[in-house]
Amino acid sequence: MKSRIKLIATDVDGTLVKDSSREVYDEMIEVIRSLRDAGIHFVIASGRQYGSIRKMFEHTERKLCYIAENGAHIIVNGENFSVTKMNRDYVEEIMADLRGLYSEGCHVVASTANGCYLESKDEAFIHLISEEYRNDVTLTEDILKADADIIKLAVYKKGTIRSIGESVLIPKWQDKVKVTMAGEEWVDFMDKSVDKGNALKKIQEYFHISREETMVFGDNNNDLGMILSAEESYAVENAVGELKTKAKHICPDYTKKGVCQVLRQLLDERGKQE
Repeated sequence: MKSRIKLIATDVDGTLVKDSSREVYDEMIEVIRSLRDAGIHFVIASGRQYGSIRKMFEHTERKLCYIAENGAHIIVNGENFSVTKMNRDYVEEIMADLRGLYSEGCHVVASTANGCYLESKDEAFIHLISEEYRNDVTLTEDILKADADIIKLAVYKKGTIRSIGESVLIPKWQDKVKVTMAGEEWVDFMDKSVDKGNALKKIQEYFHISREETMVFGDNNNDLGMILSAEESYAVENAVGELKTKAKHICPDYTKKGVCQVLRQLLDERGKQE
């Protein structure tokens, strides 16, 4: 029964909005307000950093939970709930591999709990991260010399990086770290324990909410753990095939505001029962 839902978690890019969008449409903001006012916890779960997604949803003017960096950074009630840093040796080895891809038009983002570091000098990429994603950015000559604990490395290639990710990076690193496609243009690397599903379970435990009382939405491989952690799971129509096979439901894609449609229906059902 959807009427018993107490917690909703949704991915952002490719699920709620087009990849790298700056804002969330007003109708979705209003729906989140209504859900929070109805006592339902709302979780924003993204591969993005906290600063980026916090800015996207600040207009809700409600307390939300955030699963940032695919679960490496969890924020509850505005405070750090969990931060999982990467093994330093792996960071150095992965960076060596990723720097070898610079000649192919790739760029790297190194995330911390307080922002991210870029060693790229490409103005278009810097603009993408700082202005479109609205990350808190520090430019550096050498990411490895930054005095900070890195919680995620991400490599980007405009258009698509899927062939490099699926044929080279993921096979090489999947036994050592968590490595996943995070959209068509990104491959993310994190500690082996990091997963949106594991992060969601921590939030469920904190609020004493069961899998049966949870609803989630996603579109890509990095949402699979979350999809498996909720009874009412939705893959958007544009989702990758594996997610569609694992999700309980399929809903329209972001161009049709599919997540918002489902959540409005939930609000309507609850309204009729009151």
